[in-house]
Amino acid sequence: MQRNYYIGVMSGTSLDGVDVALMDFSASPATLIAADVTPFPADLREKLTALLRDGQTDLQQLGELDHQLGLLYADCINAFLRKHNIAPEEVRAVGCHGQTVWHSPQGRFPFTMQLGDMNLVAAKTGITVIGDFRRKDMAYGGQGAPLVPAFHQGLFACAERLTVVLNIGGISNISVLISNRPVIGYDTGVGNALMDSWIEKHRGQSYDKNGEWAQSGQVNSELLAELLAEPYLTQAPPKSTGRELFNLAWLDKKLAKHTALSAQDVQATLAEFTALSTVLQLRALEEDCALPRLLLVCGGGAKNAFLMSRFRQLLPHWTVSSTGEFGLDEDYVEAAAFAWLAYCRVQNLPSNLPSVTGAKSAVVLGVIYPKASGESVFDM
Repeated sequence: MQRNYYIGVMSGTSLDGVDVALMDFSASPATLIAADVTPFPADLREKLTALLRDGQTDLQQLGELDHQLGLLYADCINAFLRKHNIAPEEVRAVGCHGQTVWHSPQGRFPFTMQLGDMNLVAAKTGITVIGDFRRKDMAYGGQGAPLVPAFHQGLFACAERLTVVLNIGGISNISVLISNRPVIGYDTGVGNALMDSWIEKHRGQSYDKNGEWAQSGQVNSELLAELLAEPYLTQAPPKSTGRELFNLAWLDKKLAKHTALSAQDVQATLAEFTALSTVLQLRALEEDCALPRLLLVCGGGAKNAFLMSRFRQLLPHWTVSSTGEFGLDEDYVEAAAFAWLAYCRVQNLPSNLPSVTGAKSAVVLGVIYPKASGESVFDM
């Protein structure tokens, strides 16, 4: 059978690295052939962290970050191709999400901004690139997010159960899959973003491995109640959010009345907040569906043993597992989804779900950046 290769590239709000996944769409279901992650260069991560934290930059820096990210994505793809002995001509297209630096779907002039020059990626890899996936959905009145529930539906839906796929990156989002009902999906709230920022501020670490620091502290019920009072959490879907809301400035305002708390107690409370902001949504689903319940977790949060244990404790009527136990490595679900989005764009297939994003109609997502004609441009 002839192979039908697409590459997906994803760098999320956690800023932990660039995920690259090679998918084969020659048969159904599609197959993950190979996947890798490249950590962000420290200087680029520092610049992006500052931008996401402050929301302030200038046009010079914005343009330079766009260029740097384009080069980084191209380098990651080329290294991946060499490692797995794959020629650029074997890959039909790359689906690259870019780096979200601001997402503002509400207001008079809704917009979303992803950096990473896809022209550079196409030029440096010699592969056609598909990017800018979110804005077409927003042009039709949608949130532009989340985009992966349709991919989740194809992989994990089952008529005999209620399946929820929970992706925990910097932000947490869910896909609710119930037979004979429209798919629902939205950002439930913060994922790793606050925990990562807090431990980096106080211990110089980029993340809390297995939630070990959080486990050393005690949850403060008063602070937790204030965090859970965030209006976004009770807003009806469709909805989406990001670090423009859940950031250290937001947290500092909540901490103003809790100056005596230890840093590890704050971390413990943030972990509980991450768990509960999703759990409260899932408990509401229990009242609406009597089917057996399965929660499939993916993203960086699936590797946090403490967080996973909290889900199991807080959801006694659910089976809690990872997508890896159901056929797709939890680290690469989103990268695989963007390979699928590229496949849909090349096939001219709609790939948003209006029931998820709130768009007026299903539309074809993504802008095509064609590869150069003629010989490969690896050595440009």
